[in-house]
Amino acid sequence: MSSVHPPGLDPDKLRGHLDRERPGLVSGPLEARLIQGGRSNLTYYVTDGTGRWIVRRPPLGHVLATAHDMKREHRVISALHPTAVPVPEPLLLCEDEDVLGAPFYVMEFVEGTPYRTAEQLAPLGPERTREAVLGLVDTLVDLHAVDPEAVGLGDFGRPEGFLDRQLRRWGKQLAASRGRDLAGIDELHASLGRALPHSPAPAVVHGDYRLDNVLVGEDDRIKAVLDWEMSTLGDPLTDLGLLVMYSRKLELPDSPISTTAGAAGHPDAAELVERYAARSGRDTSAVSWYTAFAWFKLAVILEGIHYRYTLGRTVGAGFDRIGELVPLFIEHGLTTLQEG
Repeated sequence: MSSVHPPGLDPDKLRGHLDRERPGLVSGPLEARLIQGGRSNLTYYVTDGTGRWIVRRPPLGHVLATAHDMKREHRVISALHPTAVPVPEPLLLCEDEDVLGAPFYVMEFVEGTPYRTAEQLAPLGPERTREAVLGLVDTLVDLHAVDPEAVGLGDFGRPEGFLDRQLRRWGKQLAASRGRDLAGIDELHASLGRALPHSPAPAVVHGDYRLDNVLVGEDDRIKAVLDWEMSTLGDPLTDLGLLVMYSRKLELPDSPISTTAGAAGHPDAAELVERYAARSGRDTSAVSWYTAFAWFKLAVILEGIHYRYTLGRTVGAGFDRIGELVPLFIEHGLTTLQEG
C-alpha cells in the first residue's frame, strides 16, 4: 500500500522520524490528509489504521519566522496539558527541517466538532447549544486561572504595556493595508487609545478564542481547545472581548465571516460576561473597551484581506464581499465604545 502524500507532508519520512523518536507509536504505513490549509499553519490528520494523530506545520513556502510558531504552540499545549484546560496531548516537536521541510509537531487526535455557524449548531437544539457555549466560557475561566509561572510559562510573553502594544501593532497593520478611505476607523483607534483600561494580573491568553477553535464532544462538553498560534501572556479580558464580539449576531447574507450567535439557545453577550465575572472573580466593568478592540482588530484583519484582494493577491469565494463588512465592524466598534 503506498502512503497518501498531501502537500507538505511525506508520510514515509514522518513514519521514519516517529519510529526513531517514539518507537512503537506507529504500527504500519501512514496515511495523511490535509484538514486545514491556508495562510495560517497547516493541519493534517494522520493514521496507521489504528492510531490517529494530528500534525501541525507552517504554510508551504512561508517566511522563516514561523519556525518559532511551532515551538510556541507545542510549548503552550505541553504546559497546559496537565492542567484543567482541555488540550490534545502533545507527542513530539521536530525542529529538523529535513524531515518535512519545516518544523512541525505531532499531537493526539481528539474526537469532536468545531461549530462554525449557527446552521451547524441548529441540530443540537437550544438546550444543548446553550450548554456548549456556556462551557466555552467556563473553559476560558479555567485557562485564565492557570498560574503561568507554575506551568513554566512565566516568560511566554511581555504582559507589561500589553494593551498599548496591541493597539499600536494593529494600528501599524492598518497603515500597511490602506487602499481606501475608511470612515471612522482612525476615530475608533484613537478613542481606544484614550480609554486604555488598567489590565488585571496577566494570564495565558489564547488570542483567538471562539467556538470554532474548540472541539465539542457528543456530550456537549469541550474536549480540546485548538489553534494556539496567537497565544501569549497578557490581558485575559482580550479573550473575553473577542468572545463577546463573536456572540453578536451579524445580519449578513452570504457573509464570509460567520458567527454562531444566531443559533437558538445561544446565550447573549451579557450572560457570557456575567458568567465569566462570577466564575473568575475578575472585574469585567471595562468589557465594552475589550469588545470594541475586538471589532477594531477584526476590521483591520478584514481590511487587509480586502486590500490584498483588490491587488489581485487573494482569490476565493466571498473575498469580493469582505470590503463591505469593514465599515460594519468599525460602526460596531464605535457604538460599543460609546455604550460602554
